Amino acid sequence: MTALKRYSRLESSGLWRDSPLAQRREVIVAFREATLVLSDPKSETALSHWSLPAIERLNPGEVPAVFAPGTEAIETLELDDGDMIAALETVRNAIAGQRPKPGRLRGVLLGSGTFLVLALGVFWLPDALIKHTASVLPAATRAAIGQAALADVQRLTGSPCASPLGTFALTTLGDKLFGPHRAQILILRDGLSGAAHLPGGIILIGRDVVEDQGGPEVLAGLALMERVKADARDPILPVLQHAGLTATFRLLTSGILPDTAVAGYGEVLLQGPGVAVPDAVALARFGAAGLSSAPYAYAIDPSGETTIGLIEADPLAGLIPEPLMADGDWVSLQDMCATG
Repeated sequence: MTALKRYSRLESSGLWRDSPLAQRREVIVAFREATLVLSDPKSETALSHWSLPAIERLNPGEVPAVFAPGTEAIETLELDDGDMIAALETVRNAIAGQRPKPGRLRGVLLGSGTFLVLALGVFWLPDALIKHTASVLPAATRAAIGQAALADVQRLTGSPCASPLGTFALTTLGDKLFGPHRAQILILRDGLSGAAHLPGGIILIGRDVVEDQGGPEVLAGLALMERVKADARDPILPVLQHAGLTATFRLLTSGILPDTAVAGYGEVLLQGPGVAVPDAVALARFGAAGLSSAPYAYAIDPSGETTIGLIEADPLAGLIPEPLMADGDWVSLQDMCATG
């Protein structure tokens, strides 16, 4: 997108709060690919990553401008740099402008795809319409839907655990497992045992995974398997199935999913049965990531009976793996829900 390229090197200072009760903290604000990165000005370590499509301005027309990474987010960022404020507004407008417009989409998408789907019968229509819609959604829209679904999940779980050091440790782990800025790993306070995922690269982990384990291996294994599940089945599909045919058709024709469409999806996600990953697929991904599969296997089944294949064929059996993170970072992760 032209607007993103134009501002790809832009940086400024800002004042960041990681929660409403926290003190403001000076940060360096920088544009990256589809994200806004907030970093410590002394150590240059990333403290938080914000998805550009989800960013909201809380006080339009006022200076200093106050932004948040979503409508339900607890973080805020104050900016008084005119160039950075203008850049954020320009990029947000550009993202909004890229969302499909009703007239344009009717000509481009409906003309070749939707009318064909509609002609093939009421029994086949719902699944086909959902799959067709998912196949044409731009990344910005996927990210926005993921954030909306996350907001609904937070009705049940509370806000994700957060602290500067813990968030840095999670960001570093996500970058190591999936590449820079390819995933957002969040620790949920309540309501989730194990892991789940949402559109936009969001991976949710229950707090017990960090508080009850002796190291980050299980956390990394769960996150890795959630990405495998997301690769196997597009995570936007269950959201659209929950939203229903009318909301999905509106999304296809206008680029907008009604706010009410994801209401209640939190219960579906948290109560839904987990999808098993075939051992061969799991072992290949663990091996490619340089992770031992045994800690994950024992976390899934402490007896090891149902996960014996992952234990016996552990790609790192007998080897000493590279540490996933420093001990201090792991301690910061374990303390996130107590301090965030």
